[in-house]
Amino acid sequence: MRSIIRTAVLTTAVAAFTVTAPALGSAATADEVGYAFGVDGTSVTNTIINTTDGVLTCTTSLATAPGGVLPPIWEVTGPGQTLYASDQVQPGTTTQTITEVPDGSYVALATCVNADNTAMWASDYPGIGDILALFPLTAFAVQQSSTVLTVPTDAPAPPVPGLGLPAFGSSN
Repeated sequence: MRSIIRTAVLTTAVAAFTVTAPALGSAATADEVGYAFGVDGTSVTNTIINTTDGVLTCTTSLATAPGGVLPPIWEVTGPGQTLYASDQVQPGTTTQTITEVPDGSYVALATCVNADNTAMWASDYPGIGDILALFPLTAFAVQQSSTVLTVPTDAPAPPVPGLGLPAFGSSN
């Protein structure tokens, strides 16, 4: 009878290891996702590098940064964000773009979560650990920090070639 019990316990242990072993090999790590923020005219871009084995849902959002100063994290992550882009991101490199951003200074914040909601990556920000601790999943602060970006005011019209004068109809 003891050999049957030992066999049952051993079989259960092997079965449990077999089920958990693939999960151990595919555990998420902090360096699987990267962000790079930039400004292109009135658009803010976020180049996302996804080196995970699966599709991520990623969001890049902007919050005002008056005077170019990072606002408290609770203001950035709170309700009312209207400048954002959210997409499915395949493994590789993808760029999210937020268009028609009004002139001013903004902080860019990015987050990605995997399909089974077991891991999240957020751009680093003072106090982000407090936010990430609220989620029941493995969360990482990505080394690319949230950055203050300035969307420029209207650029002056380029000069007329050869004359050094503003383009016709320009007020510059």
